[in-house]
Amino acid sequence: MEHIATHNRKLIFTPAIRIFHWLRALAILVLVITGFYISWPFLVAPESTDVLVQGWIRFAHIVFGFLLTSITFVRFYLFFFSRNDIERKSFKDVMSFNSWIVQLKSYIWMGNLHKAGVYGPLQFMTYVAISFVALIMVITGLALYANVYHLGVGGLLVDMAAWFTALCGGLANLRIYHHYLTWAFIIFVVIHVYMAVWSGIRFKHNSVDSIVSGYDYHKDH
Repeated sequence: MEHIATHNRKLIFTPAIRIFHWLRALAILVLVITGFYISWPFLVAPESTDVLVQGWIRFAHIVFGFLLTSITFVRFYLFFFSRNDIERKSFKDVMSFNSWIVQLKSYIWMGNLHKAGVYGPLQFMTYVAISFVALIMVITGLALYANVYHLGVGGLLVDMAAWFTALCGGLANLRIYHHYLTWAFIIFVVIHVYMAVWSGIRFKHNSVDSIVSGYDYHKDH
């Protein structure tokens, strides 16, 4: 019996986008966990002189912090200069009032999405916003790093870090802003995962498996 294909597939996420997506997800997970521990080192009793746990966790925070920094700048570059323009095409929907209506209606189970690129207008603006949150998180993180480590990269950044720290109103405020941005990431991740799963169930395509395989599947009509 001959098998007849009922769906066609289209590559929507390049290998680079997929790799950076999952590396960024890993970095955010590690940074959130280690960041909360650094702010409150609950695994070591206050009277203990053993700082090995704190040292390793701080080391992990720094390593994954630089990983997030690298990914953030590379993703900005790829968005504007990648030969694959499927993300940039999504900007057409942002400029279309009708596309906003179509996407908002789809969230209340009215109609389907018809996107020019890979993201709807609300998705696109949300991802742009979280990308700039990541950029500010990176800047505040580097400033905090330079306030502690004065050699190597920290030494190169010390003057800019001092200026930025003063702009934030001092080191205490800088830490608070860094902490608040962490909560922005947490809230975004929860909503992002929920909406990605919901979108796959609602529209039967462009779901979580797309960011794994890179392909989106559409049913033939």
